[in-house]
Amino acid sequence: MSEILRVEHLTKYFTKKGIFGKTSDTIRATDDVSFGLNQGEVLVLAGESGSGKSTIAKLILKSIESDSGKIFFENQEITNNKENLKKIRMNAQMIQQDPYDSINPRMRVGDIISEPLEIHNAGSKESRKKRVLEVLREVKLEPADEIIKKYPHMLSGGQRQRVVLARALSIKPKIILADEPVSMLDVSIRAEMLELMQHLQKKYNISFIYITHDLATALHFGQRIAILYMGQIVEMGPIKTVLENPLHPYTQALIDAISEPDPENRHKMRKIRIKETNSENVYEGCRFRTRCPYVLDKCKNEPKLKNMSNNQHVACFVDIKSASLN
Repeated sequence: MSEILRVEHLTKYFTKKGIFGKTSDTIRATDDVSFGLNQGEVLVLAGESGSGKSTIAKLILKSIESDSGKIFFENQEITNNKENLKKIRMNAQMIQQDPYDSINPRMRVGDIISEPLEIHNAGSKESRKKRVLEVLREVKLEPADEIIKKYPHMLSGGQRQRVVLARALSIKPKIILADEPVSMLDVSIRAEMLELMQHLQKKYNISFIYITHDLATALHFGQRIAILYMGQIVEMGPIKTVLENPLHPYTQALIDAISEPDPENRHKMRKIRIKETNSENVYEGCRFRTRCPYVLDKCKNEPKLKNMSNNQHVACFVDIKSASLN
């Protein structure tokens, strides 16, 4: 399986502005993040809100500029190369969380889906219309020749998200970055949308970066997972391996958080009870140490990702399988 995308040491800081424009805190949205994406693979980026997942997607698409680091698409660096940047924008598309905010409500469905084709001057007017009808059928929006004339407000939330998916597919991308694409949908529609995305991903061998905080949908759709905490990857590996045998306390805490609603687990104590963060400098040493029940003196140093086994990487000094809670 060949690597289609690679990011190396990707870093982006944001500076908060205080009263009267004075500089306040610096937020390390992504801090020395590195990973690869293989052709036809689904890589999940998971973590709490503010962990840096969406920032990584924006950095890859160059909608915001990184402070440092490199991005490679098909072994060509796109970081500061305009020609290669154009290439990735023709081959990478975004599906955003809110389908209504991500499409122009004044445009008809046909115009929304054909927009990427027009931007990249792909084909004739007739061939573009043919492609629009084709992708509408692909995402199960029928009758396509009627849907094409409608405005977004005339569609349901699930239908609008299918329009967003159709727009992403219209230019036949090699990569799709899906940022919480089903989180605003009803549960029943969510399952249908995931199955549709999975079918199209396999049919066209599309590489997906699936951004979510929902580990249940991640397990259904993903193949590999990277767990992010405060701008850093703390654990990464095959998704079943990571979720069935987590090696980082934060990963275990995320799993515990979704297992509690299960009736079989309602009397079960959480394996990990994370602490409330305090006023310590969270960017010194391990980012999770101020909330971790296993914290050690050595956690004042920053752990690096290391390969433990089965291509499972973790950035932690603690063996949580044998450690006792503080």
